[in-house]
Amino acid sequence: MSPSPRLLLTIDYESWFAPSRKYDFLSPQERRTLDNGFANDALDPILEKLKDVQASFYLVGELVEWYPSLPKKIADAGHEVGFHCQVHRPLTVLEDIEHDLRSSAGWREQYKVRGFRAPMINTIEDVYPLLEKDNFSYSSSLYAPTGTILQKGDIWELPVSTYPLFGRPAQFQAPRNMNLPLVMGGEFPYGSSMMSGLFPRMVFKIIEKQLKAGLSPVIFLHPYEIVSPKKWPTEFMRGLSVIHFCMCSHLINQHFCTTCCAPSRFPQLTNSSKRVLNESTTR
Repeated sequence: MSPSPRLLLTIDYESWFAPSRKYDFLSPQERRTLDNGFANDALDPILEKLKDVQASFYLVGELVEWYPSLPKKIADAGHEVGFHCQVHRPLTVLEDIEHDLRSSAGWREQYKVRGFRAPMINTIEDVYPLLEKDNFSYSSSLYAPTGTILQKGDIWELPVSTYPLFGRPAQFQAPRNMNLPLVMGGEFPYGSSMMSGLFPRMVFKIIEKQLKAGLSPVIFLHPYEIVSPKKWPTEFMRGLSVIHFCMCSHLINQHFCTTCCAPSRFPQLTNSSKRVLNESTTR
């Protein structure tokens, strides 16, 4: 039996400065000072906005060290707790991935974390054996057309959604991130929060079309796109090396809340990625 179509809302839970590479090499204490409590303070308003809508939260590990209550609050509110990385930066070197998995092992085991989302949706094929070894069930670290579910050894890959304009690609090997070859190859990465912010009407029309086709779009947002940090966006833009910025809190307020969307606009609006994956792979 095929799972019913639904919108899979995921949140890459990271600090407001994570999109900038300027801060990658600061010490943990310097990054915590820079965060200034934002990652802790933003969670309650986000959970309030979600209400009964379920989402998958992929947490940056050092945020859990700074604010230990984060995963418990997320789990107690009925959402899935997933793993993003230990420190937010490009995570495409095997030794760095191993380090992040070791550093996060304690809280991941405590909250039975089984889902992984690579920073910037950019990973390598060698990540999958490591995830299997650390008892993950799935990853969501590639871009691919909606409805794609890949098996990488014993790990399932549930990609962030793209809309193919020129036919479905034949191969899906990591890395498969948002870059020029992906776009020039005819895939619109509408699952990215950047696309939701820049082209909201287009993205909402694609989501509706995919749901009507029986598919389950996978999209992601960030906390700083839902709750504005202090000194935003001036301080952020000053340190941003590559423009990856959109203010799209309206996504939650107008399109992903139970009042506006369920059941008329987006039927069976979200459930966790883990549950949909279970339904898909056991049918």
